[in-house]
Amino acid sequence: MKRLIILFAVAIVTFGCKSTSATSLKVDNKAETAIKGDWTLTKVSYPGSEYIKVISFQLADSKCFEGSTWHFVSNNNKGSMILDQPNCTNFSSPIKWYVNKGGEFVLKVLDAGEKAKKVRDGYILTLANQSDNSFQLLDKIDVGGKTTNVVYQFQRK
Repeated sequence: MKRLIILFAVAIVTFGCKSTSATSLKVDNKAETAIKGDWTLTKVSYPGSEYIKVISFQLADSKCFEGSTWHFVSNNNKGSMILDQPNCTNFSSPIKWYVNKGGEFVLKVLDAGEKAKKVRDGYILTLANQSDNSFQLLDKIDVGGKTTNVVYQFQRK
């Protein structure tokens, strides 16, 4: 009888602890549909940008993302990004993305032909100030022990 009670208690604890990670929340279809289409990342800003260099998405200096082209498809949550700024390394990649009900934008940068389920690393940003022609993605970074937002400003093409 003791074993049955212990087993029951373990089962309750196991099933009662649900994850609330960004990937476990439901998708926000309305926000995704509003993002659908072609966009230009017009500005990357953060406090201290004149002194601090930020490498965005482990790819390039954040300033290299200014002027980059992004394509978002909402019905399958795929898309692409193209960086082609002068004095920066050119880069293009397919992406997998979605917006969850918590207002978080989840992004995976893929290699050509790679399936998103095989990619373990991704980025969780906050979707902010969304309108028909613009939106922002906020990424939290640690600068000298203080949390700072890197703001990626997108404009519809």
